[in-house]
Amino acid sequence: MNLFPWKKQTEFFSEEEKALLIEAIRRAEQRTSGEVRLFVESHCRYMDASDRAQEIFLQLGMERTAERNATLLYLALKDHQAAVYGDAGIHAKVGTAYWQQVVARMLEEFRHDHLVSGICGGIDALGEALHQYFPYDHASDKNELPDDIVFGS
Repeated sequence: MNLFPWKKQTEFFSEEEKALLIEAIRRAEQRTSGEVRLFVESHCRYMDASDRAQEIFLQLGMERTAERNATLLYLALKDHQAAVYGDAGIHAKVGTAYWQQVVARMLEEFRHDHLVSGICGGIDALGEALHQYFPYDHASDKNELPDDIVFGS
């Protein structure tokens, strides 16, 4: 899904890499009622990456999950910025320090040119936190948000 359809989508990943990222999202969500989304764009202009992540989170309507347990992994690749934003339910459990740790581990992987594996590691960490506090409930769980990668400009 491209939030800005009038702008040409930049190809950040190969088809194989996209498949790996989507599979990481699905794997993370298999053990939790929580949701994980990935938003990727080139630049984060005029604001902090954390503020941009919150803005995108709201634009995507991610605050509408039943348990308020959605997470957004935000990347501005050309600006080398990343952030994680978690809705009120999961944020109350893990707090800002956890999001910062996830981002720090990803950025370390990026420094070693491990972009996709770094993102997958971040997704795995979000899934682990969600599993701990919002375990999968076979009787009531439904996929509330799409698993696709959202691309900005």
